[in-house]
Amino acid sequence: MSPTTASEGSPLKSGDLVLLDYEVWAEGADHADLVDTTREEVAHKADVKLPEGAKLEPRPHLVGGDYFPSGIEGSLVGAKVGETLSREFPPAEAFGERDPKLIELFSMHEISRLPEMRREDAELQTGTILTIKGRRGRVVTLTAARVRVDFNPPFAGRKIRVQFHPLERIEEPVEQARALVELTYGHGKDFDVKSHQGVLTLRVPERSKFDFGWMATKPKLIDRLRTQLKPKAIHLVEEYVTPSAKEAAAAASTPESEAPTAGAGHAHDHDSKATAAPAKQGD
Repeated sequence: MSPTTASEGSPLKSGDLVLLDYEVWAEGADHADLVDTTREEVAHKADVKLPEGAKLEPRPHLVGGDYFPSGIEGSLVGAKVGETLSREFPPAEAFGERDPKLIELFSMHEISRLPEMRREDAELQTGTILTIKGRRGRVVTLTAARVRVDFNPPFAGRKIRVQFHPLERIEEPVEQARALVELTYGHGKDFDVKSHQGVLTLRVPERSKFDFGWMATKPKLIDRLRTQLKPKAIHLVEEYVTPSAKEAAAAASTPESEAPTAGAGHAHDHDSKATAAPAKQGD
C-alpha cells in the first residue's frame, strides 16, 4: 500500500481504515505477557514462536472496530497518522475483571466426551483449551475424576499496556476493499480487486473457492464493503475453468502423495492473523 497524504494531519475517527503498527502487553505482578504485535523483533524478544513461514508486519485496521476491546479501540479515535500512542488500561477497560463464577468444575466423564478429546492425539493437562457448550475455557486443575475449567478471558483482571503507531490512512477504494478482505477473512493480497463507476469487483483466488471459511465469511464481508465503500454493486467472481483433456489426464495420473494439499504454504488463518497471540479474548 502506498502512503496517502490526504487528511494525514487530521485526527482519526471511528470508521477510518489505517495501516497500523502496534504491540499489546498484559502486565502481571512481576512480569508482562505479550498479547499481540505486528513487530517481529518484539515477538522474538518475548520468545513467542511463530508458525513456520509466518511473517509479522503492519496490518490494516478499522478504527472503532471489534479487533480490540472497545476501551482500547476508543484510544485510537483522535490519534494522528505518524504519531506513536502509548497508553495503559485497567482491566475494566480492557479484557474485564476476573469472575470467580466463570471457573467451573466438570467430571472427567463429561470432558472425555468432548469432540477434541476423542482425537487420537488428544492430551488433557493444565493449560489445555476446551470448548464446552460453545464456550472456550482453559484447564486450571485436574484429578482422576474432576477437571476445573476457567472460562475467563486469558488476560482478564490484568492491566493492559499498548503502543499504537498508525502509519498511513487507507483511502483508495481498491485498497480499502482489499484491507476489509484481510480484516474479515484474510489473504487480502490474493484477491484481484477493481473499482469502476461505483461497481466493486473482487475475483476470488483459487485457494478460497472451496474454503468453508470463505463461504461463512462472505455475508459479513459484503456488509462491511457496503458500509465502508457504499458501492452501487459488488461482484464476487469465482471462475472455474474446465481443464483440457490433456490436463485432466495428467491430474488423474498424479499420485495422491504428490498432489498439493489445501492450504499448502499458508502460514496463518484469519483468526490468528499471524500475531503472537489473539488480541480479542471475549470468546
